[in-house]
Amino acid sequence: MSPIAYTATIIAVAVVLFVWNRFPVVLVAMGVALALWATGVLTLGQSLGGFGDPAVIFIASLFVVSSGLEVTGVTAWAGQLLIRGAGEESRTRLLLLTMLLVSLLTALISVNGAVAALLPVVVVIAVRLKRNSSQLLMPLVFAAHAGSMLALTGTPVNVLVSEAASDAGVGAFGFFEFALVGVPLLAGTMAIIVLFGRQLLPERNGATMPADFSRHAKTLVEQYGLADGIYQMRIRATSLYVGLAASAIRLADYRGLQLVAVQDGQTAGPIRRPLMAEGDYLLLRGDAETAASLAATMHLAFREQAKPGQGEETLFNRHSGLAEVVIPPRSGLIGHKVFPSMVTDSGDLIILAVQRGGAEIAVASASGDAGGIALQAGDTMLLQGTWKALDIHLDDPDVLVVSSPELVRRQAVPMGPGARQAIVILFVMVILLATGIVPPAVAGLLAAAAIILSGIMNVEQSYRAISWTTVILVGAMMPLSTAMMETGAAKLMAEYLVYMVGDAGPMALLAGLFLLTAIMGQLISNTATALIVIPIGVAAATTMGISPRPVLMSTAVAAAGAFLTPIATPTNLMVMGPGGYAFSDYWKLGLPLLIWFFVVSVFIVPLIWRF
Repeated sequence: MSPIAYTATIIAVAVVLFVWNRFPVVLVAMGVALALWATGVLTLGQSLGGFGDPAVIFIASLFVVSSGLEVTGVTAWAGQLLIRGAGEESRTRLLLLTMLLVSLLTALISVNGAVAALLPVVVVIAVRLKRNSSQLLMPLVFAAHAGSMLALTGTPVNVLVSEAASDAGVGAFGFFEFALVGVPLLAGTMAIIVLFGRQLLPERNGATMPADFSRHAKTLVEQYGLADGIYQMRIRATSLYVGLAASAIRLADYRGLQLVAVQDGQTAGPIRRPLMAEGDYLLLRGDAETAASLAATMHLAFREQAKPGQGEETLFNRHSGLAEVVIPPRSGLIGHKVFPSMVTDSGDLIILAVQRGGAEIAVASASGDAGGIALQAGDTMLLQGTWKALDIHLDDPDVLVVSSPELVRRQAVPMGPGARQAIVILFVMVILLATGIVPPAVAGLLAAAAIILSGIMNVEQSYRAISWTTVILVGAMMPLSTAMMETGAAKLMAEYLVYMVGDAGPMALLAGLFLLTAIMGQLISNTATALIVIPIGVAAATTMGISPRPVLMSTAVAAAGAFLTPIATPTNLMVMGPGGYAFSDYWKLGLPLLIWFFVVSVFIVPLIWRF
């Protein structure tokens, strides 16, 4: 068999296996790369070269940046804005706002960056509104494809066609000139998805969907009876507590009022200094009137951002959080005595309450003076401390954490610590991508490094943030583009098509080039497809005596219509797992969109850029 025949066979087998969906897509993709080497179509270096491709590195770095935005609560903030703007009941408004946001972001930072940034936001929205993620994630990606035609920076293909137009002597396309065709593409895409998306998309979720932690704090304080009895009071400069040790606080005259902890005014964690100072906080539990009396006598102020009696806001905010832990069998803590308001051995966490069998143990019998509570297997404790302390000290085999503080913070704390740094890093990355000062892979790596160096995430967290399935899939499938070009298979197909339609007029040429570009773009990189089709389209336009500009713009539109398969683009693969999509789900919604792109490419483009 010839190299072209081997390549065609490998593509056919891969497509069948992807559609069959009986084997993990990663194994199929790796099989493609190995088959290209085993048949001699490519060398081993070429077959595995996709894993070192700058595009793959860029995608991996974007996962780190996206996770940094999520960890700091930027994505939670964006999700709240989307829900607030769309409302919890309006599917249409939610879809329109989501698609509009991703399309505008795509125009600035490319399809991969926009989808990677908004993917966790949309998943959280799906969980919070109890909607199927499959109804939201594919619209997100397909709107991003349409949005890539709004500006020069939307996709590498736009840059390629602009450079080709300049080389052909007809002038490069302007930065926003793509929007002349991008706006109709986006409008039609949004209309098709809103009108027919519900019927054409499956009703399912990914195999692993995150829990909804938006009301986590309220649930915990209510379960442990703290909703109306926790107060955080700031020590004023005139307070008698300034300069005293925490042990000097006496509440005997304030019946029913209990000191839970003294918190450092700077860190929000338990105070480590020997003496209290202005700005430190007293965390108290008890009756509201008694707490108010103490505040008046001792010159204390209720913390400004938390109203008296709102326990969840007092205990759970951008600085500190709550965590529920269970004492497992054979834990080293069994038999240890604890009591509410006790500070843990680390000095960073406060025990707010202890429950046994789902019921809180009476405070009176659980106090330090009474000896405390001897822990038993199955007891639960509610802990409070800074987010950093919760992350560090709950990684302990002696306790089981009910809900990871990191996951809770990502969803429930908008614009938390590090949010400003994360936004600045994203903004700088957008500037680098928009101006082209450095290659996209370099911009992504610099942003990922900044996320780590700023302390938003550590190296281990960055490793976990990367979707290695997506990275391996993209890297393993990239050599297929190389094989198509190395063997001459792609060029042979393109030349034959031009020969078939070349004499039928410019409209037929646009239609033929669109079909070729769209079909190849479902199997290989749309950038590689454009590199193959662009020179042939320019040559055909010159032969027919027409302007290359409409031919090039039509090619760009066709390359953006990568809707029919999950392997068409990395972003299609990104949502496959979280959306619970099968291989066959893509073409059902993708085909109507591709037809609209065909209409724009063949009939609207020539009205804007004349032959």
